[in-house]
Amino acid sequence: MCWRASSPTAIARPRRSPCVTSSSNWSNIATATTGNLWETSLVHDPLVLLPSRCAAVNRSVAVVTGAAGDIGRAIAARLAESHDAVLLLDIDGDALRAAAESSGAPERMVPAVCDVTSEESLADAASRAARLGRVKTLVNNAGAARAVSLHDTDGEIWRKDSALNLEAPFLCFRAFADALKESGGSVVNIASVNGLAVYGHPAYSAAKAGLIHLTKLIAVEYGKFGIRANAVAPGTVRTRAWEARAAANPQVFEEAKRWYPLRRIVDPEDVANAVFFLASDQAAAITGVCLAVDCGLTAGQAELAGTFSQSPHY
Repeated sequence: MCWRASSPTAIARPRRSPCVTSSSNWSNIATATTGNLWETSLVHDPLVLLPSRCAAVNRSVAVVTGAAGDIGRAIAARLAESHDAVLLLDIDGDALRAAAESSGAPERMVPAVCDVTSEESLADAASRAARLGRVKTLVNNAGAARAVSLHDTDGEIWRKDSALNLEAPFLCFRAFADALKESGGSVVNIASVNGLAVYGHPAYSAAKAGLIHLTKLIAVEYGKFGIRANAVAPGTVRTRAWEARAAANPQVFEEAKRWYPLRRIVDPEDVANAVFFLASDQAAAITGVCLAVDCGLTAGQAELAGTFSQSPHY
């Protein structure tokens, strides 16, 4: 669930880095392989091949996990406006390549297959990021929900949801902590309104509640290094994954709108706009917060307010 900026210009666009050039000379894909993680810098301007005057130390890098999904794609595209390179991490290689190629700035996208539950895989990713430049932004976006009720949740489901939705962001932060300390960077964790109240999916929800608290832990302990950590808690987001789950009831999105004060659900771009803001200098004094991007869901229920107040104005 997410908010939408009232205008695409509501948040100032940063200048394009002088280190990224526009050239039609690069047409091949540069690929490097190591262990269980591969990386490509796509089409026009492979960042790894930039002239020496643009040393890696001068390039800003954003890292986005779960980058092959709709929310991850939107976040990566938005962060490409303020970073010289965006390292896209996901376990689905084919979807990851498609995400990079279809982005609005493929020359800045560096896809890398990565298992975010594996410390070894994350260490490889951190090494790749260091070769690209200075990691300024880390977005822990990878996540998934399984059983819909506590009754249907067994130990295996609980452990898997906890591993992906809570342990993985912790491991990812550890892998990039030194780089973030050097840059005084920003962490944005994609939580959920499920971490704030009960909306089903208990294992996922408990993990997201833990992720919100992990965000505060990072903010308090690592603030002395200039690191800021914030969370975004989306409501129902219109994604292909959600649409697949809603196949049994094609009207589910329309039915859900009644619970949202804005009478709509969230789009991936709403989440991306929130991440962009929290990662930017405009949020320089904001850390340790959880921003609900939920079209008003957690603010209250108009229908319930109308019932209790007997007012026709809700």
